[in-house]
Amino acid sequence: MGCLPDETAAVRERYARRPAGEWRYHPLNPSALAMAQERERGIARLLREHGWRDPSACRLVEVGSGSGGNLLQMLRLGFQPEHLMGIELLGERHAQARALLPEAVSLLQGDATRAAVAVASQDIVLQATVFSSLLDDAFQQRLADAMWGWLKPGGAVLWYDFSVDNPRNRDVRGVPLGRVRALFPRASGVQHRRVTLAPPIARMAVRLHPGLYAVLNALPLLRTHLLAWIRKP
Repeated sequence: MGCLPDETAAVRERYARRPAGEWRYHPLNPSALAMAQERERGIARLLREHGWRDPSACRLVEVGSGSGGNLLQMLRLGFQPEHLMGIELLGERHAQARALLPEAVSLLQGDATRAAVAVASQDIVLQATVFSSLLDDAFQQRLADAMWGWLKPGGAVLWYDFSVDNPRNRDVRGVPLGRVRALFPRASGVQHRRVTLAPPIARMAVRLHPGLYAVLNALPLLRTHLLAWIRKP
């Protein structure tokens, strides 16, 4: 797939088509809550496994920081606001994040491939369901290269995204493990696990009983996302 004239404009158009304030994404929705809690536990486990039992000195930047929910989660996990940065393309979401997060959290608005982030300045670069919203291969690679450049040696990309296509949504596409490896060819390792019960199944399950999420999520074939730690040598 060739590079679009402006992939960032296309992203804005895709997000503009999404209904605002959908209940299925609201944190009070039991299925959304179950998915968010599972992901938070997975991230906490990765941090522990890689020696970040006290992440207070860790510098982290999130690409596609949205309305600030993921950075708020990082604060709960022990990161310090002065060491956190978010980059968000969409102005409305950027404003929501600024209203939510402490002033010490640095928030930038615009194209992350052009963001003023110092080379080799970050311990972790976080992306959550950003690459699945990018339909241009060349733009994906430019963003991956920018993220890689921001990392210190020994740092890592913390990745969470769809690994399979959503046939009901042409505005997104899955990013399988092979594509993740291709985006970061110099990685010294990609530790990964499949997580997150397929959202349509999760929504139906929790309507019957919230406990069904964990039961069905025990079957790896029903999980649709990759959670990965992509380490820089």
